[in-house]
Amino acid sequence: MAADGKGLVGHAGAVLLRRLADRVGLTRGLAGVLPSSLSAGWRERAGVLVQLAIAIGLGARSLLEAEQLQLHHRGLFGTAVSDSTMRRLLAGLDDTVLIKIAKVRRRVRRQVWMLLRLRPGGFPWLTVAGRYLKGWVVVDLDATIITSASKKEGAAATFKGTFGFHPLGGWCANTGESLAMELRAGNAGANTVDDHVRILTACLQQIPHSSQAKLLIRVDGAGATHGLLEHLEALNTKRRTVRYTVGWKITPEDETAIAKLPESAWETSLTQDGQLQEGYQVAELTGLNTREGWPEDMRLIVRRVRPSGRQMKKLTDFEKRTGWRYSITATNIRHLCGIAGSHQIQFLDALHRDHAEVEDRVRTNKTMGLTNLPSTSWDVNTGWMLAANLACDLDAWLRLLALHDHDKLAHAEPQTMRLRLYHLPARLAHHARRRYLRIERTWPWATAFTTCWSRLTKLPAAP
Repeated sequence: MAADGKGLVGHAGAVLLRRLADRVGLTRGLAGVLPSSLSAGWRERAGVLVQLAIAIGLGARSLLEAEQLQLHHRGLFGTAVSDSTMRRLLAGLDDTVLIKIAKVRRRVRRQVWMLLRLRPGGFPWLTVAGRYLKGWVVVDLDATIITSASKKEGAAATFKGTFGFHPLGGWCANTGESLAMELRAGNAGANTVDDHVRILTACLQQIPHSSQAKLLIRVDGAGATHGLLEHLEALNTKRRTVRYTVGWKITPEDETAIAKLPESAWETSLTQDGQLQEGYQVAELTGLNTREGWPEDMRLIVRRVRPSGRQMKKLTDFEKRTGWRYSITATNIRHLCGIAGSHQIQFLDALHRDHAEVEDRVRTNKTMGLTNLPSTSWDVNTGWMLAANLACDLDAWLRLLALHDHDKLAHAEPQTMRLRLYHLPARLAHHARRRYLRIERTWPWATAFTTCWSRLTKLPAAP
């Protein structure tokens, strides 16, 4: 065994992510808003940020790991960027620059969504309870906890009894993209109206105007506030229809209303593929529990299920007496334009339960750099979160644009993509003034790798 190999490239999948970033205009767009210089030794900040996002996509958990991963790619992208250079870049991303970067991401997303509409199968519309939600763009909001093992700027005790941060983000359920995310202190409120409105506004700014005619916003119980629901209602215009589903905290008044429901009012709920879900029942609660101050057209859908053993300790006296565990969904959906049967309570219940997929988005984002924030500086951690969001988008775009017809990769999670494509070793050869990246031909995913590269190369360059 000897460490004397030459021309070897580790994590060759980085070329796919970099080619994608270049073809959709992300690299060039960032170059127009980040600092630049002609001095010798200067590293273009746009390339630094893109390479950091790629390193996070490959699995980097800190700036030092991002530098070490880039050492594998010296023959592809040049000299690795030092961790101190990346740190200075992230520390310099003030609010003004972040706003400019958000505008770049919006332009790039418009280009990507145009390409998605042109691909075979078109734009990835959702299917819920057997119904195809064509034309509806779905945005999911959710908060999460990022723990911290040391005292970092903004870290504080969280409502779950841990110590760290409490960021709030929004994702597009159609594509899996991370539309916007805000770093918040660990003691930030779970149902703070201003934070939800600010993140929702940032998310909607990321959605191309041509796709904003029909929007569905889904939030968990933290979204059941007067301020947020009033804001959602106000978003409706003559050219834009906004519908929402939010979780609802059950009160004694709600339990009194539930007790008034006759047994005939309960109907069997539906699974996500439209089949009956035995043992789960739903009913319309609208009108039985009238409250002042809430939107007039708001509907309440109650769901009940026999409690499991681990849920027994959390049951209310009413639930113990009836033997059911209840949950309520609030929505303003009377009918989704173009969707037959969208007024039915079974469909509305399944539609809101589909919001649980946002937990997968949170989990995969944590797999891509958000398990731990790498710095004691708030500004650096904010920049790292932005790079992690870029990594999430690049991974989603790669699968949507180049692997959409590959059953085992189209919806693959980061760890799977790393194992099969991103961490694939290769040999860099030179011949006739050209570079050739040669991967093992017996690797099961070799064809997927070369097909992906070919499709990315053929993408029309961003204007």
